[in-house]
Amino acid sequence: MNPKYLLMIAVGSVIGVAASFAGLGGGFLIVPLLLFMGYSAQKAVGTSFLAILVISVSALLAHNKLANVDWRIGLFLGVGGIVGAQIGPRLLEQVPTGSFKRIFAVVLVGLAAYLFFQK
Repeated sequence: MNPKYLLMIAVGSVIGVAASFAGLGGGFLIVPLLLFMGYSAQKAVGTSFLAILVISVSALLAHNKLANVDWRIGLFLGVGGIVGAQIGPRLLEQVPTGSFKRIFAVVLVGLAAYLFFQK
């Protein structure tokens, strides 16, 4: 097996732990990794969603076994997310990778600051 694929499995394992622990989906780690590997913003985000789908299904099953899932609220959020998920990729097509990196960094720093200073 290609060493690159073995590395991706190892990194995916770490991301799976982080995502299922924090509920952040893993994209905040996957997208920067793929950008670092030379992917365009559009391909990094799209590829990240495939990985997130696989990770999320596994995490959902694990959290469900522990009775930590509110199915009703999750499904309502998901229905709204379906609408937004159709708009987001079309917007991203209009954003150059360099600009995306800066926007993504600002969002991550803002989120980190919010979480750090929240009481």
